[in-house]
Amino acid sequence: MAKTEYFELGTLSKPHGLKGAFHVFLDVDDPYEYEDLESVFVQMGNELVPYFIEDIQIRDNLNLLVLEGIESLDAAKELVGKKLFLPVSFLPKLKDDQFYYHEIIDYQVFDEQKGALGVVKEVYSTGAQDVLIMIYKSKEVLIPLTDEIIPKVDKKSKIVHSRLPDGLLEVYLEDHAD
Repeated sequence: MAKTEYFELGTLSKPHGLKGAFHVFLDVDDPYEYEDLESVFVQMGNELVPYFIEDIQIRDNLNLLVLEGIESLDAAKELVGKKLFLPVSFLPKLKDDQFYYHEIIDYQVFDEQKGALGVVKEVYSTGAQDVLIMIYKSKEVLIPLTDEIIPKVDKKSKIVHSRLPDGLLEVYLEDHAD
């Protein structure tokens, strides 16, 4: 099971009640798109372990999940904090001008002023905003994922078009001596 074939759905937040149910955080745009799930993968170390879902309740302020075989508070406590995954085929289809972060890994970053820069290695959220990580001249560069800085992603050509702010690359190229 290659983890690139899966996306992170959310996290088992905390137990709910005494019979093994969970509060679950779903890190998705529309949790209601997942209310008919039959199974999910739970990350255990480096493995993704499949679990059938006995019950899932999606609500505006609370999502509850009951996994088959988890029938006590103690069993639920052992899974608290574990991440949930689904195959990428479960992702809702997007419009042509939209993309999922995992899709742009290994895309070429092309700046309108500087030309080809490097390749996207990773995308993650810093909490304040989402950024893509690119290697440029052997340095790791963080580029904010905003419409102003990343105006377009060309999926056919596998190119992330950018309008980098003046000085952004130079900040990463400077040698900092303490």
